[in-house]
Amino acid sequence: MQRTAVINVVGLTTRLIGESTPNIRAFLERNRSARIEPVLPAVTCTAQATYLTGNLPRDHGIVANGWYDREYAEHRFWKQSNHLVRGEKLWEALRRKDAEFTCAKLFWWFNMYSSADYAITPRPLYPADGRKVFDIHTQPMGMRERIKKDLGPFPFASFWGPGADIKSSVWIAESAKWVEEKHWPSLALVYLPHLDYNLQRAGLKWDAIGQDLRQIDEVTGNLIRFYEARNIKVVLLSEYGITDVDRPVHLNRVFRDKGWLSIKDELGRETLELGSCRVFAIADHQVAHVYVNDPSLLDAVRAMLESTDGVQQVLGKAEKYYNGLQHERSGDLIAIADARSWFTWYYWKDDRLAPDFARCVDIHRKCGYDPAELFIDPALKVPKLKIGMKLAAKMAGFRMLMNVIPLNASLVKGSHGRVPEDTNDWPVLIGELPNLPRSGAVTAHEVCQHLFTHCATGHGYEGLSL
Repeated sequence: MQRTAVINVVGLTTRLIGESTPNIRAFLERNRSARIEPVLPAVTCTAQATYLTGNLPRDHGIVANGWYDREYAEHRFWKQSNHLVRGEKLWEALRRKDAEFTCAKLFWWFNMYSSADYAITPRPLYPADGRKVFDIHTQPMGMRERIKKDLGPFPFASFWGPGADIKSSVWIAESAKWVEEKHWPSLALVYLPHLDYNLQRAGLKWDAIGQDLRQIDEVTGNLIRFYEARNIKVVLLSEYGITDVDRPVHLNRVFRDKGWLSIKDELGRETLELGSCRVFAIADHQVAHVYVNDPSLLDAVRAMLESTDGVQQVLGKAEKYYNGLQHERSGDLIAIADARSWFTWYYWKDDRLAPDFARCVDIHRKCGYDPAELFIDPALKVPKLKIGMKLAAKMAGFRMLMNVIPLNASLVKGSHGRVPEDTNDWPVLIGELPNLPRSGAVTAHEVCQHLFTHCATGHGYEGLSL
């Protein structure tokens, strides 16, 4: 097997490769490359599952970053069990070719309980006293304490939230080196999330994202040199491109106006009872899965969606089939935003009645993705002092609510999820990949074949079940 490192630089597109990314540009110039036609929805969990199985969402089942569980009558967002991803994984197919093949899966999603030999993923601890303790989960389990001893604790606050910055990508890159030096995996899958942050905060504003491009370029370039010095071939790819947006669309508020939501009062706050709603949306960037618990409303809901500003397309049964999204986890209808719009999870009409977790970084409790978690509420006076006092209370053993996130969706200037019309905003695939087509574009589900062929150099290619 050809030892390979696949570095996933989230948000990287040809539009962003230039003067601010000299290392990535040099790697592009000396390798073959292609743009990747994104899978729909072009979001983290769906893209990664597609790359690693060669299947579309209808087969691997990852229809978004989160969906509605009809049996539990609950939403499931950012779950981590690899058992959710159906189908043979890339490293499993390679292991059939070579029984000694090993894989390190570093911060890619669905990383828990997978068949990868080595894995690291973020995983907080939740003691019974209500605390949230930042930590990681590793496979093998004993690797967790060893790597933290050598690298220090994972900078969780830099991985997501208002403090998200380059520190988390630096730690992940160092963990990749640590795993290589200790275990020599045949394949290393490395996830570098840094560009995701300010691109969502600021959009494609070069004065705002130039430093971020330089930072991720330095981390990526350093990692490329490390691997190449050990005769490991590097492949760069990304999951999606982020484009400018300026219009948040609140589908659940539209449904509420029609009387289709079921709202429960909990200690003076409003919560959404999904199981008793007639209709509701699970929002995920520029795609929303719309679940219609009352089938008699299906035509009315579709008509309403199609007339809603910011909705470009609605997928019903036939359209889901042609887009590879006909799966039991998918919504009865799927809304796709137009180029300038994205979907929020908001359902309350009065911010004073929003649930307490709405103003927190709480990726599991919210019934949709919330990019406002990347901001500190600008309405807060002396926010650093407020946050410091809350952290001091936490360290003293008191329970506290880190309610510093704004409820102003207009702050968000970049999003993804739909397939951009401009191919300069598509993700990229770069490396010594001789089978890339002359057209310069591959589909997302073809990426798995290219990675398989690259790793299995000299062993022939029998194909995967795509």
